[in-house]
Amino acid sequence: MAEAQRDTVLVVDDSPETLSFLTEAIERSGATVVVAVAGDLALALVDEITPDVILLDAVMPGMDGFETCRRLKAKGHLAHVPVIFMTGLSETEHIVKGLEAGGVDYVTKPIAPDEILARIRVHLASARAAQSARAALDTTGRTLFAVDRDGTVLWGTPQAARLLGGFTEPGAPLSLPPQGAAWLRGCLAGTGAPALTLGDRAGTAYTFSFIGGTGDEILLRLSRDGTEAGLERLRLRLRVTGREAEVLLWLSRGKSSRDIGEILGLSPRTVTKHLEGIYEKLGVENRTAASVIAARHLQDLD
Repeated sequence: MAEAQRDTVLVVDDSPETLSFLTEAIERSGATVVVAVAGDLALALVDEITPDVILLDAVMPGMDGFETCRRLKAKGHLAHVPVIFMTGLSETEHIVKGLEAGGVDYVTKPIAPDEILARIRVHLASARAAQSARAALDTTGRTLFAVDRDGTVLWGTPQAARLLGGFTEPGAPLSLPPQGAAWLRGCLAGTGAPALTLGDRAGTAYTFSFIGGTGDEILLRLSRDGTEAGLERLRLRLRVTGREAEVLLWLSRGKSSRDIGEILGLSPRTVTKHLEGIYEKLGVENRTAASVIAARHLQDLD
């Protein structure tokens, strides 16, 4: 029987005594511990390994835990990894600062082994439940993600995260492009802003749709632009040329030959010639039959 995969806990602390104490306690629970004695070392380490949970000292020389957490959370693959702060600071302002930096919880020093292990278990279970739900959405093709009011991505299904990566520079935190941020403000202001279509760095068109929001978490959907995706599908499935796909797409949307010519900048004679080619390739005799076939192939596009 294969051995069950061990959880990996990253401990970031500049105190050798704390590192030794936590390593011993966590490894006794059956998890694997990796350590970093400074924030910059932790940032380098997570490029090589993705931990399941992070224990982070709030006060360290150089880069403190709050800034370390912000930079860790800016890495897309760590967006869902829970960060638990360890601190001797019990003032409310420091607790709030840790949570605002991206932490989910905190423990005060000196740390009780049973308490830290219990908190690790709870946050691991919550993170996995949330990830399972997002993965389930992803398998159904749902490209959903949530942002704050500034457009910074809080979470997203794996598929949405991949698509969003096309709008940001490599290594940069996932966020809405500038045009998207302005569009989001309009949505939140209740202006009835329509869906927004933008091209990613490769020039592929995608549509951003506003779903709704609760508090500071705003739910959006990202999908291939319907026109571009429809043209690609018709070309691949029906073996028509690019221009024939354009004519067929507008035909499926109920446009007359004259309308299609005006949309595509074609003469009526040219549209008719393309339609004749489409009928022959689809094995049909008229525009109604061709339109029905096209609509059937396009019906499940967002």
